[in-house]
This record gives sequence, structure tokens and C-alpha cells, in this order.
Amino acid sequence: MCKQMLKKVFYLFLFISIFSNTLSAEDEYFLTLRNDTVNLRQGPSLEYPIKLFYKKKFLPVLILDEFENFRKIRDHENNTGWIHISQLSKKKAAITIDDDQLIFNKPSIYSKPFAILKKGRLCKIHKCRDEWCKISVDKYKGWVKKDILWGLL
Repeated sequence: MCKQMLKKVFYLFLFISIFSNTLSAEDEYFLTLRNDTVNLRQGPSLEYPIKLFYKKKFLPVLILDEFENFRKIRDHENNTGWIHISQLSKKKAAITIDDDQLIFNKPSIYSKPFAILKKGRLCKIHKCRDEWCKISVDKYKGWVKKDILWGLL
């Protein structure tokens, strides 16, 4: 009787621990690159070779997994690899995913548009509300629809 009870408790504990690990692995979130040059490595250690390096500060990346001080990321071009946590930031930025998008004076399609964004343009995010985000790109500052952006909003 006692052995059967211990077996059931063991299997229950095993099931819960496996199930909880899969749930936490599905929690994906965005961060941005902290520096102008950041190495993307093939594995979660400084011993692994560099796959490619980024030369764009505030580039948004999607965090897929964690191992010690490294984060597995995916960028907007579907490149994946590992970056040390010290190279990542919580600054808000995004990339435009559609071509020829308008920047408006106010968060409304009825306000005056004053600039056009090309696909792949890096935007700093100031704030977002409902369907709109206030962004800045170079000398321009205005509002764009949230659904044209990929990144940390």
C-alpha cells in the first residue's frame, strides 16, 4: 500500500515538474540590444564561436530561452543564437514590418501624416496606447499604428 502511494506521488511530482518547465519555456518576451556591437553566439557560453554580430543599438530581439547568463534570441530576420544578458536592455524599440507606413501628428488616421517609414526602420518607442505608439525616428516624432511594429512596445 505504501509503495503504491509513493509511486503515485513520485509520478505526480515528475509530471508536474516536466509540465511546469514546458510552460515557462513558452514565455517569450522582447528585449533590445544595449550596445552598438553585440555578438550572437552559437551556444550559451563565451567558448562558443560567434555566429554573427549586430551593429545596431536598440535592435529588438525576441527572447526564446535562458541558460545561466545567456539568452537565446530570434531577430526580425529569423536569425537565432545566444547573447550574454549584459548585452541586452529593456529600452523600448521596434522595427517596422510593412513598407511605406505613415507617421501621424496624433493617434488617428484623420490627423495629418508628415513622414513615410520604409520596411525595417528602427523606431524608438515613447509610449503606446490602444492601437497606436508614439515613436521617434531620426528628427521625426509622431504616431504609428501598433500592428506595423515588431519589438518591445
